[in-house]
Amino acid sequence: MLRVSTNKFASSFSRRSISVQSLLHGSPEAKKAGEIEVQQHSRLVGRGKYVHGFEIHRVKPDKSKEYKKAAERYYAGIKDDPKLHVKLSGSWETIVGEQDTFFHILEYENYGGYDKTTQLIRDSEHYKAFEDLLPYISSRSLQLNQEFAFLPTAPPHAQGGIFELRTYQLVPGTLLEWENTWRRGIEARRKFVAPVGAWFSQVGRLHQVHHMWQYRNLETRKETREQAWQIDGWAETVDKTSHLAKYMDSFILSPLSYSPLK
Repeated sequence: MLRVSTNKFASSFSRRSISVQSLLHGSPEAKKAGEIEVQQHSRLVGRGKYVHGFEIHRVKPDKSKEYKKAAERYYAGIKDDPKLHVKLSGSWETIVGEQDTFFHILEYENYGGYDKTTQLIRDSEHYKAFEDLLPYISSRSLQLNQEFAFLPTAPPHAQGGIFELRTYQLVPGTLLEWENTWRRGIEARRKFVAPVGAWFSQVGRLHQVHHMWQYRNLETRKETREQAWQIDGWAETVDKTSHLAKYMDSFILSPLSYSPLK
């Protein structure tokens, strides 16, 4: 009897140990389940047709003018090269927020297109133009995002004014709830301003959501946001989504001369 009881205890302890190890280190089954969950979330909320690369350059403060010239040569060059199969959504300079920072959003034909395009750039004359950018940059980052299915990125246009890029760092596992809440609430904002785009991260800094808006100026932005608060549903949307975000940022951007969105 004692031997059987000890074996049962050992078996039970072993199962608990495996369970604890799985929690601490992630079992193969848990890791696989987590990967499947992320893929399912992306399929549920994402458009799935394109991948958008967010290239963020932090430029040396005394090299901004030189950087802008070099950036135009590179980004306008790849934008106008049909062999690359890439679209430049836009290029912007931050005027409120992190100073001396530039955002470039590139649209690729999904991940296969990203792989093909980046390899073509490395093997082309465009890479020399890219290398010419580097001396003016103090740091840079790249994030690959997918569009939310309910809000494709706006096509090129020239409406003037400023852009606002809002970035939210979500609590892991809340993307579906965020999308569901925000998709219903966005109609309140559409009555006053059309969103430029909405994306969620898939590679790079994860659990991030980005929204972009365009306004005539900061005063128009203030008035538009105040009007939205008077519409049923917007206050509830803000209240629910604020609990899903760990922190958020707002950047006011000015489009560069060659930006398709401006």
